[in-house]
Amino acid sequence: MSNIDKKQALLSPCNGEIIKLEDVEDEVFSSGMLGMGFGIIPETKDFYSPVNGKITNAHQHGHAYMIETDDGLELLIHIGIDTVALEGECFSPVVKANMRVCQGDKLTYADVDRIRAKGFDPVVAVIITNSESVEHFKMNYGKATTGQAVMEYTLK
Repeated sequence: MSNIDKKQALLSPCNGEIIKLEDVEDEVFSSGMLGMGFGIIPETKDFYSPVNGKITNAHQHGHAYMIETDDGLELLIHIGIDTVALEGECFSPVVKANMRVCQGDKLTYADVDRIRAKGFDPVVAVIITNSESVEHFKMNYGKATTGQAVMEYTLK
């Protein structure tokens, strides 16, 4: 099987502006220490799975999700900077750990207006935590709608 045959798409989990990871204003994410990825300045309050896979971790406060894809990609979706401090306020999670999700399945509702009003940045970090397994990727930065392909990748 050629690498072209293994190409997969990662969809935008929400409407918003796709930005470079280094432009996310949190050093843990922007430095790449957790892995490669991108940020999204969200324009909507509903967040959906960008991939097919299994929820391996769903934070109790509803702001962060780990998904392992069917092809082995490990993905972190983290809504907001330091939003763990909200202790679940502003979030209404739909999924739990060990649930199977498909691209487009709803993960959570997050009131990004209230998150901003409480002084938090609602930027979404989408991180590939096993980046060493990615052979090639191509990003599409700029405006995106929920479900639009924003990254193509192949695994080693």
